[in-house]
Amino acid sequence: MSEVEKALSSAPEPAAAILDALNATESNGTKALNATAKFVATPEGTALAYGSLVLMALVPIFFGALRSVACSKSKELREKAYESGFRNASDMPETITSRDAARFPIIASCTLFGLYLFFKVFSQDYINLLLSVYFFVLGVLALSHTMSPLLSKIFPASVPNKQYQLLFTQGADEAKEEIINYEFDTNNLVCLLASSVVGVWYVLKKHWIANNLFGLAFALNGVELLHLNNVSTGCILLGGLFVYDIFWVFGTNVMVTVAKSFEAPIKLVFPQDLLEKGLDASNFAMLGLGDIVIPGIFIALLLRFDVSLKKNSRTYFCSSFLAYIFGLGLTIFVMHTFKHAQPALLYLVPACVGFPVVVALFRGELSEMFRYEESFGEEGLAKDDSSESLKKDQ
Repeated sequence: MSEVEKALSSAPEPAAAILDALNATESNGTKALNATAKFVATPEGTALAYGSLVLMALVPIFFGALRSVACSKSKELREKAYESGFRNASDMPETITSRDAARFPIIASCTLFGLYLFFKVFSQDYINLLLSVYFFVLGVLALSHTMSPLLSKIFPASVPNKQYQLLFTQGADEAKEEIINYEFDTNNLVCLLASSVVGVWYVLKKHWIANNLFGLAFALNGVELLHLNNVSTGCILLGGLFVYDIFWVFGTNVMVTVAKSFEAPIKLVFPQDLLEKGLDASNFAMLGLGDIVIPGIFIALLLRFDVSLKKNSRTYFCSSFLAYIFGLGLTIFVMHTFKHAQPALLYLVPACVGFPVVVALFRGELSEMFRYEESFGEEGLAKDDSSESLKKDQ
């Protein structure tokens, strides 16, 4: 199915650049991963694979959107993050502005073409070895961050949750400067250990289940921590990637070439021959993380807009979420019918933007939707905190 393009988060920029570079859709039964011969999937296997991919796509969008609301509403988190010098930056959302949104398709195109040239010039094996190490680190951190809230709720009360601090400084006395100042607890260590086991499993076996665990963690973190500042920015981002996706899938073979060469947990996969071969199945249908994260951050924005209305309804979130299901289903139908790679955003963008706009027109809230503005990030924190300091001084 889809091969990715990622927007990403306040994760390191190389990761965001690589992950947002890919976004193509593989047709049913065509040269799946590690396949040595053409495989014709059974109707049952195809339905199971597609249904599982749709379900896996919905999970990070739904829970990532909910967590994005908690992230933006938490004043305690903002104050703590600023007081700690943003040392736990992985817990802080990154705001995407209209300028970022306008530049993103251009950056993604350059990255995609650069990867295409890399795979043409250098050995694919060496490149993928470096990527495996790189995504091992990123995947462990992302999965640990995803698991931490869940584990904190089920962690036995009888087990002490000790607090730790990792501190690196340079200089001495008054000239001492903090380089790293990170706080964590026993719960975080358990999550990190469990995530490391999954990471070793992925590096050694490249198993599709380990790939999906990392992929789901990347997607959920992206939806949670990447915040569009307003609906107009979301329309700019989705509109630009709409054109980007169509051009690189239908206009050239660059997207498909990179997608087939790129071995990293930047996609969700599910075997179409699972019923025949069990967990050793090797003919996969795929959905790129970009087709989850890009619409997902827009859907999360609409959920936060619903919350801001204070009407105890989730109209815009529900309409956009249902629109995503419709768009993804249409992508699968067209791909399965024509047996050809499809740019998923071709169907997802009009659905995810169009449905909520129609609902807003019907409810007479279109202008209010486009006036909704979010301000969150380091600049906002510094500004807020300095204002509070001024008040205290006065």
